[in-house]
Amino acid sequence: MANHKSALKRIRANEAKRLRNRYQAKTTRTFIKRLKASTDKVEASELYKKVSSMLDKLAKKNVIHKNNANNKKSRLAKFVATLG
Repeated sequence: MANHKSALKRIRANEAKRLRNRYQAKTTRTFIKRLKASTDKVEASELYKKVSSMLDKLAKKNVIHKNNANNKKSRLAKFVATLG
């Protein structure tokens, strides 16, 4: 167990950040699933904008690696392009 006041605060802060990161990552995964399930191109392109933004934010905050975010965005863009 931590002995310093600052270490105890750091533990609390890290836990709060961990929960926030998990929530944001899970929400992004849910939107990705929703995008993959869509069949309408207009709806999919709107969702793609939102998902792309969410992935960029996760990468910026180092929740996921930036290359991981770019790969996901690329695959999703290809998917949206194939919709007719």
